[in-house]
Amino acid sequence: MKVLKFGGSSVADGGHIRNVVDIIEGESRRGRVAVVLSAMKGVTDMLVAAARAAEQGADTVKATIETVRAKHVEAVRFLFAATDQAAALTPLAVMCNEVEEILHGVELIRECSARTMDLVMSFGERLSCRLASDYMRRRGMEVALVDARELIVTDDHFGAAGVHFARSYELIARRLGAVKGTAVIPGFIGATEKGVTTTLGRNGSDYTGSLIGAGAGAEVIEIWTDVDGVLSADPRIVPDAFVIPEITAEEAMELSYFGAKVIHPYSMVPAVERDIPLLIKNSLNPSAPGTRIAAAARLRRDTTLPITGIASIDGISIVNIEGGGMMGIPGFAARIFAALAREGINIIMISQASSEHTICLVFRTSEGERALAALNRELALELETRRIERFELLRNLLVVSVIGENMHGTPGMAGRLFSALGRAGINILVIAQGSSERNISFVIREADHVLALRTIHGEFLAAHAPGARTGADVSAAARGR
Repeated sequence: MKVLKFGGSSVADGGHIRNVVDIIEGESRRGRVAVVLSAMKGVTDMLVAAARAAEQGADTVKATIETVRAKHVEAVRFLFAATDQAAALTPLAVMCNEVEEILHGVELIRECSARTMDLVMSFGERLSCRLASDYMRRRGMEVALVDARELIVTDDHFGAAGVHFARSYELIARRLGAVKGTAVIPGFIGATEKGVTTTLGRNGSDYTGSLIGAGAGAEVIEIWTDVDGVLSADPRIVPDAFVIPEITAEEAMELSYFGAKVIHPYSMVPAVERDIPLLIKNSLNPSAPGTRIAAAARLRRDTTLPITGIASIDGISIVNIEGGGMMGIPGFAARIFAALAREGINIIMISQASSEHTICLVFRTSEGERALAALNRELALELETRRIERFELLRNLLVVSVIGENMHGTPGMAGRLFSALGRAGINILVIAQGSSERNISFVIREADHVLALRTIHGEFLAAHAPGARTGADVSAAARGR
């Protein structure tokens, strides 16, 4: 069996849905297929906005739900003949009416709990799956619409529910094993043991695809999106960026964590644990080969590539903590991390000198002031007694990560990287590297973003790009000439 997961951009409107069904129909002729669909692009955001408006008693709720309804009506009119439209519209209208009733209840009590929000958000995927499955039947395909809430069992951590894997895999294998034809399954949602609707958090539909594949013992899980595969860098910044044919799961996780448009790291876990490869494909360009993500032993790796890719996160700040009073004091770093954790601040990178005289913390700029306030409260005594000299907050920064399995055990990689950046006149503020040698991350000024990425790509990957240019051309491009 193959699992095909299509994201919101792939089912954005009637034309896109038709393209998706063309792909599904072609694959179903070659073997068994299970399909996971996201909500139509923008629908989940509209449902959340409607729920928040209802909670506040705003008068925009009905208009927002009407926009959701109209989006699906427009798709039906595109996909179905006039004589078939009423039958296709009826179940969609019932669901839109249901969500309106739920939001009316929210308006009355002026509260939208996390549990209610999950139920409201679930309608996006349920609507798109009903629409797509009815269209597939109209085209003569054998289809079973399977509710993910009957397959994926979770806890009651609404908004980002934890999956009960063993029970879910048992249900997936049993239910899909009995399906004749193509199973169509809404992504993003599950249910508790008591049947209460939950959602799986960010990139939940990708996670659903991975769970379905793992439970069904799929041969491959295909993630269909709007890009040709995993790119060596952001093509908006690096014009020479190219699709990477194969990468390891660990490389994909590193790239996605540091901002590359791949797949959320947690979403890959079920597939990785069951040794099922993933394939990133473009629903708008289905003939493109895409990127295969799998365990290293399954890949025919290009050992000539010095690195695999480059990713970056902008909107970064750092706090430097300096002071001789930190040296040799057990638990000092733990106090810092605990204070930030209590404020819900995520630390992206940490760097500490071996002298223990300084600690550098890297996090998003939006959390900078809260981080500084939390540290001032926690370490007030140390500041007063001069055990800590000062806190320094630097803004308008960027984290760049250079990632690749081939860096492991290769002498001179860090030297080559920082020499290239030095020649380009780029100053490095913070450096971090894991013992796996798979990732070198560093912090620079946001103003150096374009130059840094183009310089690194030119140094390590330009010679491997399709239609590779000369070294002089690459150098000129890096500086934007």
